[in-house]
Amino acid sequence: MNDKFYESEQILDLSKAQDRGSKKWVAMMLPEHVALLREYSKEIKREPKPELDEWDYDAIHHTLDIAIKSKADTKVKMWRDGAFIYNRGIVESIDLRSRVMELEDPFSLLQLKLDEIVDVTIMD
Repeated sequence: MNDKFYESEQILDLSKAQDRGSKKWVAMMLPEHVALLREYSKEIKREPKPELDEWDYDAIHHTLDIAIKSKADTKVKMWRDGAFIYNRGIVESIDLRSRVMELEDPFSLLQLKLDEIVDVTIMD
């Protein structure tokens, strides 16, 4: 009965439509909103600083002592500004007054703050 209506109707193919995601909404936002959203996304990605107890500090101290004496290849895990940073090399010295450790990697001599260290592993 209404077959002519259905035959003349063009079917819209939605598979060809591309959604631009959040790009389409950025034009309607104020620059302050965009800046706040970027800051919020950085804050979400931040890792919380691990809470170390006396046993953890003792284990780090013991591992660093072995690493210095044996000149072994060592991996140091540090927490800085909400992210974990990994450095690998040979521990050359530790200065307890300035709370700095010198780690020699194949390219340079790094000075790492002892307060940022959360884990030490001997790789050999």
